Amino acid sequence: MIRKIPNEIKEILLTLSGNGYEAYLVGGCVRDILMDRNPNDFDIASNAMPEDIIRIFGEDKTCPTGIKYGTVTVFTNNMSAEITHYRSDGTYSDFRTPDNVTFVSDIHSDLLRRDFTINAMALSADGKLIDDFGGIGHISERMISCVGKPQQRFSEDALRILRAVRFASELDFEISPETSNALIELSPNLEKISAERIRNELNRIICGKNCGDVLKRYSDVFSVFIPEIKKSIGFEQHSPYHKYNVWEHTAEAVSASVCNLTIRLTMLLHDVAKPLVFYSDETGRGHFKGHDKLGSEIAGDILKRLKYEKKTISDVTSLIYYHSVKVKNVTDIKKLLSKLGERLFFMLFDVKRADNSAKNDFVLVELEEFEEIEKKAAEILRNNECISLSQLAVNGNDLIKIGITGKKTGEILNYLLNLVIEDKIDNSYDTLISKAYEMVEC
Repeated sequence: MIRKIPNEIKEILLTLSGNGYEAYLVGGCVRDILMDRNPNDFDIASNAMPEDIIRIFGEDKTCPTGIKYGTVTVFTNNMSAEITHYRSDGTYSDFRTPDNVTFVSDIHSDLLRRDFTINAMALSADGKLIDDFGGIGHISERMISCVGKPQQRFSEDALRILRAVRFASELDFEISPETSNALIELSPNLEKISAERIRNELNRIICGKNCGDVLKRYSDVFSVFIPEIKKSIGFEQHSPYHKYNVWEHTAEAVSASVCNLTIRLTMLLHDVAKPLVFYSDETGRGHFKGHDKLGSEIAGDILKRLKYEKKTISDVTSLIYYHSVKVKNVTDIKKLLSKLGERLFFMLFDVKRADNSAKNDFVLVELEEFEEIEKKAAEILRNNECISLSQLAVNGNDLIKIGITGKKTGEILNYLLNLVIEDKIDNSYDTLISKAYEMVEC
């Protein structure tokens, strides 16, 4: 267990104890060490006051990152640790941060304020473990349970609701019944949390190994900040292609996709418009014409509201727009490569694979077709076949030289590119210029 503590962090702990102070690793790093995982960051709880920490380690190696809350960051080599004085938290009137904190004298009082039992343990440099709430037992049981009363913990900081779901997804843990009921009951408080904080938790939830199960089980929680999904929950598709309702299919598709944030966001939102366009024919079979186009627009609105960066929004909305497109021949492949570019083209087929993996089994035969399409696309790219204006044998300047100017220039270039992609004319200067002349004369 001690071997998992980096020497630099151990040295910080020993320096504090060598100066007469208590010092313990706390929070997620202890959980990760006990689970034989590599911690991403290290938090230390101590009875040293912030000014004592700065005096011991020096101003050049410290930063008062949260003096109001008793926190100082200490830097050593290429690592850092946040050291916080033992404290108890006051009321949380904004559902985010304590209005005030009170410094306390012992580690046990400090652990009382923490969110979940698996995060409420303390570990000293010599391997002494303090576990007042059965955290190590809950790790063994793969269980997430609040410290104390769940209603109180979630009322203090509403983001803990999503943190519980995130841990269930990332660690593949269950959430205890009492904790689960409380987080669902208090999930409306998520409306008081900033979009950025929700976005960051959502990213980790959908990239977790148990994301499919938590998306299904806690759909009411997600619909608080993505109300557009409400109609998808329990919406039957009445289609031979589907064995799940819309939201179940969505959850299964997210889980089946490669662990790439853009693709997982795409799968999360790819069918968001299905309930809005649904109609059934005379046989009772369901249809969703246009759900891809409308879904792309709705997804864009959702991602903007959650403060995603422009590139992510552009990529996700493009992938949703084209996720139902049929590719029947080489011309279709070239046109899709031309519209999406190489990177998004291959991402689209990751999307299609995940989508089909969450349908009825007979649809899986298309997975082999996707592989052949990707091979053909790779061959087209390898042979440098013309699929973009930059590869066309003529450009805007060439057209200007023969008297074609203004908006007509772009229109004609795109028309010529389409003819080349459809293999109706050769991509040669003379052929293209001749065709351009014809178009002008018409």
